[in-house]
Amino acid sequence: MPASPSPSRFAGLDGLRAIAVGLVLIYHLFPGAGVRSGLVGVDVFFVVSGFLITSLMLRPSTRSLGYRMLDFWRRRARRLLPALAVALTVCASVAWAIGGDVLVGIGRQLLGASTFSYNWVALAGGSDYFAATEPELFRNVWSLAVEEQFYLLWPLLLPLLLVVLRARWLLVAFAIVAASASAWWMSVLVGDGAVTRAYFGTDSHAFGLLLGIALAFALRNMPDRAWMHSSAARVGGLVIGMLGLGLIMTAALQPGHPAGSGFPGTLLLASVGSLLSILAGVLPGSWFGRAVDVQPLRWIGDRSYGIYLWHWPLLVLVLAATGQGVSAGAAGVPVLSGWVTLVLAVVIAAVSFRMLETPVRRLGLRRSLRAIGARFKRNPLTRFATLSALVAALLALGGTTAAVASAPPMTTAEATILAGQKALKKQAAKPSPAPTPTAIDGNQITAVGDSVMLASAPALYERFPGAFVDAKVSRSVWKGPGIIDALAGSGALRRHVVVALGTNGPIDRDVLQKMADEVGPNRDLVLVNAYAPRDWIPGVNAELQAFASVRSGVVVADWSGAIAPHEDLLAGDRIHPGAAGGRIFAEVVEKGIRDSEAERAARPHRTPEPLGY
Repeated sequence: MPASPSPSRFAGLDGLRAIAVGLVLIYHLFPGAGVRSGLVGVDVFFVVSGFLITSLMLRPSTRSLGYRMLDFWRRRARRLLPALAVALTVCASVAWAIGGDVLVGIGRQLLGASTFSYNWVALAGGSDYFAATEPELFRNVWSLAVEEQFYLLWPLLLPLLLVVLRARWLLVAFAIVAASASAWWMSVLVGDGAVTRAYFGTDSHAFGLLLGIALAFALRNMPDRAWMHSSAARVGGLVIGMLGLGLIMTAALQPGHPAGSGFPGTLLLASVGSLLSILAGVLPGSWFGRAVDVQPLRWIGDRSYGIYLWHWPLLVLVLAATGQGVSAGAAGVPVLSGWVTLVLAVVIAAVSFRMLETPVRRLGLRRSLRAIGARFKRNPLTRFATLSALVAALLALGGTTAAVASAPPMTTAEATILAGQKALKKQAAKPSPAPTPTAIDGNQITAVGDSVMLASAPALYERFPGAFVDAKVSRSVWKGPGIIDALAGSGALRRHVVVALGTNGPIDRDVLQKMADEVGPNRDLVLVNAYAPRDWIPGVNAELQAFASVRSGVVVADWSGAIAPHEDLLAGDRIHPGAAGGRIFAEVVEKGIRDSEAERAARPHRTPEPLGY
């Protein structure tokens, strides 16, 4: 291999980009396709970027260091900024035309996207990547922000490292140690429950970039040997490349972990697979590189930036415009909406690549503007097209300004959750009232749930005065046993235990068994099933029903069946109930408790043990 590989196009990288963007598209647009960890496509992009940028910067040059750094940043700006500016203004204007939840936080998002600081701006604003209460029109640009921060800092650090470390193996070791530290830091943050901070953080999600850097260092100044062109070496490279793709696909097909609890393992697996695939592709005469770069993968890889940039905001807009729920993109995209979004993203990215990105990248911004001026003078048809483009640009800027000015302070889902939180605080300050003779005694109810129960808290307190409600946003069923055990240990667990924890991920029968065992034979366990546009919900509800059918003292309250005919009573995300929907939730809970009382009355008589409260 020539000193510091220097071709303008590395074999295999375009195909690898196509695979990466394909995984992300399937994950977001077709969640029922089984690629439940397709978000690892972003980590494939990170490894490719780290390798490519470092390899290009290591090429020999007669230019001064300062010139090379400025030229690098200028080329990056030409490549990224034009398409980003168009995507932001056009999508913000369409969001303004649609209105409602899709506009929430759009000013903050535009600030973060336009300054390539979206990940940190989102974290400062309390964004939760794994929550379903806000649409975040430009959420996908968090990864572009991480890459741009790398593009800004790495050219400043690389010359220093080359002077201090010098030896290739020291540079490789440095990059690997740094990548390991980044992955370790992500694991620490995930362990502390700061999953979004771990995923969005440049420091905690830099291991893919650093692994790509390590490979670029390893291949620097590596001589081109005759054996590298032998059939045996090419077969070996093909095997390594296929192994790398296998690791990427294995990571992408991993079951979705609740709230990212599988990080960083799944992401690291995809990163290592990307490393092997890149190595196999850039070897001299690589069969693997040529195979991966076949059409249409190469075509898609060339346009992968635009496809990635457009697909998520288009998805949010399509879902909002069709009333599907602006956060349904996380897991419950209708197939037709997915295909519409895919076609729009590919077509727009192709047009942008040809008409905007390529001219600006080749000519620069000023020469491109001069070319537009020249076209304006040619003939009436060209003049009309140019004027139309300018008018569209002005309308997009105006729509963006209007979108920021008219954005509501919170989504309808966030409003219902806030009402629930206020109800919890208000109830905590009240003495427990005496029950009426005909009503279910709220002092006998412990309710543990997620944000759906939290949104329903006002109605629960209205229907069951004195009830104890412990509900929290993004809580999964895995938290249930610990909460119930703590309440039982303190003597605060009441006779009727209501659990609604099926919204945020698949459930496990062992977890249900633990909760039932902690509730014990002298209390009733009411499991409220789930309703949400998420692909795991049918499995959750089936598992709850199967468990209750074989366990005495356990019944299922059918929230899904009760709310399905009344989707209009849910917030824009089609998950969280408003005031009227909350009253239906409370009715479902009451029916569940009465069913549990009837089930208990039908059992053979036995003297209950004292509950100790």
